[in-house]
Amino acid sequence: MSITTQVPAVAPAEVRERRARLPDLRRWISPVALILLWQAASATGLLTEDKLSSPLTVLRAGVDTARSGELGEAFVVSIGRVGLGFLVGAGVALLLGIVAGLSSWGNVLIDPPVQMLRTLPFLGLIPLLILWFGIGEAPKIVLVALGVAFPLYLNVHSGIRNADDQLVEASRALGFTRFERLWHVILPAAVPQALVGLRQSLGIAWLALIVGETVNADAGLGYLINNAREFLRTDVIVVGLIVYAVLGLVTDAVVRLVERRALRWRQS
Repeated sequence: MSITTQVPAVAPAEVRERRARLPDLRRWISPVALILLWQAASATGLLTEDKLSSPLTVLRAGVDTARSGELGEAFVVSIGRVGLGFLVGAGVALLLGIVAGLSSWGNVLIDPPVQMLRTLPFLGLIPLLILWFGIGEAPKIVLVALGVAFPLYLNVHSGIRNADDQLVEASRALGFTRFERLWHVILPAAVPQALVGLRQSLGIAWLALIVGETVNADAGLGYLINNAREFLRTDVIVVGLIVYAVLGLVTDAVVRLVERRALRWRQS
C-alpha cells in the first residue's frame, strides 16, 4: 500500500505576486556594466584623473571624507535645508491647492497668479533672492520652497477639481454634510494625484538645493563640491553628486511606500 502526498497547487496570481515582491536583478546589469566600463576607461588612460576619477578612487574619497566627518557635516546641513524648504513649500502648496480646488472664488483669485508665477524659471530668481534675503540660509530655503510648491499645488488643485461627480452626487443623496463630503469623498479622491505631485516636488527640491548650495554657501554638499572643484578633486565632486542622487532615490522610495500603503484600496 503506497501513500501519496498531494502538493497543493499554487495559483498563478500568487506566483506573480511572489515574483513581484522579489527584486529584479536584471535591472542591475546595465549600471554594473557602466561602472566596469568607467573603471576600464580610467585604467587604460582614456579618462584622466583631472577629467573624471575612477570608481575605485571615488570610493576611497567617499570613505576618507566620511571618516574625517566632512561628509557627515555636509549631509546634515543639506538635509536641514531641504527639509525646511520642503515644509514651507508643501504647506503653502497644500493650502492654496485646497482653497482653489474647493472654492470657485478661490479658484478665480488664486489659480491665475500661481499659473503665471510657475512659468517663471525659479532658478533664475537667485540674484533677486540674494538681493531680498542676503547671502545666508534664507535664499536657499526659499529656492527649495519654490521648487516644491508649484508641482504640488498643480496636482492637489487638479485632484480636487477632478473628483468623480457621481461619487459627490451619491454622497449628497446619502445625506452627507459639506464637511463629510470633503473629508470622505473629495480629499481621498485627490490623494493619488497629490502623491504624484509630492514625488515631483521632492525631485525638484533636490535640484533646487544643488543650485542653491553652489551660490555663496559655506557648508553643505554643494559647498563640498565647490571646494573640491577649486582643488580639481573630481573624486570628491562625484562623491557629492552620488550622495545627492542617493538622497533623491531614498525620498522617492519613501513616497512610493506611502503611496502603496495609502492607496491600498485601489488594488484589485
